[in-house]
Amino acid sequence: MKITKPKTELSFPTMEEELLQFWKKEKVFQRSVSEKSDDQTWSFYDGPPFATGLPHYGHLLAGTIKDVVPRYWTMRGKKIQRRFGWDCHGLPIEFETEKRLELKGRKDILAFGVDRFNEECRSIVLRYTQEWEKTVERMGRWIDFENDYKTMDVSFMESVWSVFKKLWDKGLIYEDKKVLPYSTRITTPLSNFEANLNYQDVQDPAVTVKLTLESDPTVSLLVWTTTPWTLPANHAAAVNPEITYVKVKPEGSHEFFIVAKNLVAQVFGKSKIETVQTFQGAELVGLKYKQMIPSFIGKMPEKTLQVYAADYVTEDSGTGIVHLAPYGEEDFEVFKRVGIDPLEHLDQEGIFTDECSIAQGLYFKDADKIIIDYLKQNKLLFKQETIQHSYPFCYRSDTPLIYKPVSTWFVAVTKIKEQLIKNNQQTHWVPEHLRDGRFGKWLENARDWAISRNRFWGNPLPIWRNADTGETICIGSVDELKKLSGKDVNDLHKHFVDQIEITSPKTGDTLTRIPEILDCWFESGSMPYAQNHYPFSVSEEDFGKKFPAEFIAEGLDQTRGWFYTLMVLSTALDKGPAFKNVVVNGIVLAEDGRKMSKRLQNYPDPIEVLNQYGADTLRIYLLQSGAVQGEDLRFSEEGLKEMTRKVLLPFYNAYSFFATYASVDGWDPQKDYTSERSHELDQWIEIKLAKLTQEICIEMDRFHLSKVIPPLLSFIDDLTNWYIRRSRRRFWKSENDTAKHQAYSTLFHVLVTFSKLAAPFIPFISEFIYQSLSSEHEFTQKDSVHLEVYPQAKALSQSESELEQAMDIIRRAVGLGRELREKLKIKNRQPLSTMYIGVVHQEDEKALQSMKHIVQEELNVHDVVFLPSEKIGSWVVKPNFKSVGKKVGSKMKEFQSLVANLTKEQVEGIINDQEITLMDQAFGADDFTVELKAITSFSYPCHSAGSLVVALDDQITEDLQNEGLTRELINRVQRFRKDCELEVENHIHLHVQTQDDLRQAFEKYQGLIESETLSHLRFEKPASSMKIVQEKLDQFDVTIGISRVE
Repeated sequence: MKITKPKTELSFPTMEEELLQFWKKEKVFQRSVSEKSDDQTWSFYDGPPFATGLPHYGHLLAGTIKDVVPRYWTMRGKKIQRRFGWDCHGLPIEFETEKRLELKGRKDILAFGVDRFNEECRSIVLRYTQEWEKTVERMGRWIDFENDYKTMDVSFMESVWSVFKKLWDKGLIYEDKKVLPYSTRITTPLSNFEANLNYQDVQDPAVTVKLTLESDPTVSLLVWTTTPWTLPANHAAAVNPEITYVKVKPEGSHEFFIVAKNLVAQVFGKSKIETVQTFQGAELVGLKYKQMIPSFIGKMPEKTLQVYAADYVTEDSGTGIVHLAPYGEEDFEVFKRVGIDPLEHLDQEGIFTDECSIAQGLYFKDADKIIIDYLKQNKLLFKQETIQHSYPFCYRSDTPLIYKPVSTWFVAVTKIKEQLIKNNQQTHWVPEHLRDGRFGKWLENARDWAISRNRFWGNPLPIWRNADTGETICIGSVDELKKLSGKDVNDLHKHFVDQIEITSPKTGDTLTRIPEILDCWFESGSMPYAQNHYPFSVSEEDFGKKFPAEFIAEGLDQTRGWFYTLMVLSTALDKGPAFKNVVVNGIVLAEDGRKMSKRLQNYPDPIEVLNQYGADTLRIYLLQSGAVQGEDLRFSEEGLKEMTRKVLLPFYNAYSFFATYASVDGWDPQKDYTSERSHELDQWIEIKLAKLTQEICIEMDRFHLSKVIPPLLSFIDDLTNWYIRRSRRRFWKSENDTAKHQAYSTLFHVLVTFSKLAAPFIPFISEFIYQSLSSEHEFTQKDSVHLEVYPQAKALSQSESELEQAMDIIRRAVGLGRELREKLKIKNRQPLSTMYIGVVHQEDEKALQSMKHIVQEELNVHDVVFLPSEKIGSWVVKPNFKSVGKKVGSKMKEFQSLVANLTKEQVEGIINDQEITLMDQAFGADDFTVELKAITSFSYPCHSAGSLVVALDDQITEDLQNEGLTRELINRVQRFRKDCELEVENHIHLHVQTQDDLRQAFEKYQGLIESETLSHLRFEKPASSMKIVQEKLDQFDVTIGISRVE
């Protein structure tokens, strides 16, 4: 099949839309799975998103990572089923439903009816699924929506019950009353990891208040708090028995105050005080004081309003005496220890009850001012300040949390903590520091997980209890519930199972379900089992083929979310780690560094970005960023444009160049392809391709996506800015000889192979180019590039490595020459007579000598002269700290001084790979780097970098100037050809009119002008039928006319 001529322009978004239809029509995704062998099963778990909102850049980033990795391993021969999942339960859905029904909190829901409310929740759960599917598909992500799983399906919910029952049977589920993070907006406790998801910097009042002693009204204990709203519930005070306390009297005051000795300065500042008495904290234990704010009138439990010992009290801040109320975890432990059953003054929604009349009916944060005013009026406020600190907010409602004693069900994570840590050591994290850092430290400090929620739309705790006897039964399946209740069970949601009573097989008593539902994180942590209805519909053997996951990926916040719950539940079930490899992405922020906000409109709409730039551009932009290494990304449209400019356009232009000339010459890969590579450039680009393949495979096997994109970009630059540019003449020439066939064969092979290599990352343009080059040739026999086998890396031979190094030194020399031309402000089209080169290493000079024609052509110099390096530069030797560090240890400064004063003979020894002796030790060439620095005394301007120095003879003679003007003319004609929309193969009539002296210069180079522009050149006024343009070359006016040769 001959290569067809490409389109002159290509809309990437339009091309992508066409390919989406092709993939769908040909069922390419489905085939990429079904055509693989079952014994190559490779499991991937997709964390379920809520479908209550539209996908944002955070989803697209994680989704891209979750697409790239399976695409790569699929091309490596693995069978990877990718099922999409929907998180259907929980507060996001409840909040949406509350808004829709104009309900405000728990009381309104109960009045509306839990059954009606839950059915409303069910009706809106999948509201945005079509938009999700459209966006996910548009991003080029392949995932199975037809066989998706939903956490609200009975099969999923039943498997969650099975997981819960197994933990119950292992003694890992228990009920207790503890102080937990509590959301007053959603009236439910949260787990401690949920409480850590939304810390905010806020300003709060900090007050120091007086607890006046019963035995002496002139003496007060001073306590400090940032939560004045807790003061009406003060039950006791705590001191550390080991801390030294003092009773002090401020100058001019009739009052005495007790504080920790080491905090006197902090509490009293510059005030003059008199220390009256010193004692240990233990001596204060038992002191009784007066209630500061009237509350719980006649109801205060015994043993309250006195001082207790507590080891957790410190001298870090405050007064060294702590006010104890029910709203602190450590406070509550003291109450438990001393036998106080504390009373609360807030209801479930954080509103003051009638137990505290001065603030009755107020929301707890709104009561601070009232309470402070009361303390002032009653002369109990010692000091008031405002502090800024980090405070936890509800990650669902964005309201401040409180810590509240709640009777809750827990998973005993602390019992399995040691095994959790061991399982984590078996996992591979990207970035690697997260395993033992953020995630590992979280596991080390893991606490028991509060899993019950006082909500409505979720998976009910499968626990039935007799209120009188306390008998409790945990149900693990639908069949078990049917058997014990004698009723059909078709739905497991709260408003169904709450109506079902069971009979105890032991006692015959009736049991009813407890009211709480499960934390939806328990459901997402159960997804490896529940998505396949394990253990009910899947055998242990089949389940084992898909567990643990080979790979998962989500955002950094999931170190305390999904990653954590997956690991906790798999460990609790004795199944080891739930995943082997995890890639963690960072957060996508707005360009100004702030959180993306619909209200602020500080980011472009994802759909508009996809329509304007295309998915490949967005994918490669996200993949090349620090976001795939767990870092934050400031989203920038300039970054998108840069990726189009650096990746998609050059890749397409490389294909376009090949296809344009191949179509002109009728080159057919089936007939004309050859594997011979005799030209150094062909050999070199194939070496670069092999090295790229090696790099990608190594890094992808390690899940280091961030390390894949730079070599891809580098190769595109090698291909377009060196190989194709250096090879143009071989494609231009008229003879279809061996050299030309090899050039076509090389570029064809490179483009096809690169499209396979790039396919997981930029799937659309890779498919387009593969399809455009497809034929019956062995390289392009598949219907899609995504059905191909991924290219395999091969080791480079010695000669190949040497050629690569030789071309690298050539390109370095050319780069230095270009930089020097820029410094001298001499265009590259202006020829120069001579370039001088000095090198450190002989093998570099040998390489430059063998391909000096490339340097001459690239830098437009007539000759390249090699000089001894010391004539053009001075040697600078530096230690290789990595290799010499172990040898010299603490004597590094002394060693550096010796290196700075090496003799010429010693430097030459290093250059010639000989050992030298310093500090009675032998050091080899690898222990040093030798660089050349340009010297100012050379006859011509010099420039250096690393082991190279170059100089250019910048004297421009009349002949050189004329040659430069000729090359400038050629450039203007080529541009004019393009403006006239002439094809590359079109020959033209070219008329040039200018002053006589410039015309004479052009006549000298007539043959060059004609061959470069495919023209028949005449020096005369252009005919009126020609297309004409006026140009200025230096001070000369030039009229150019062209017409196509018919």
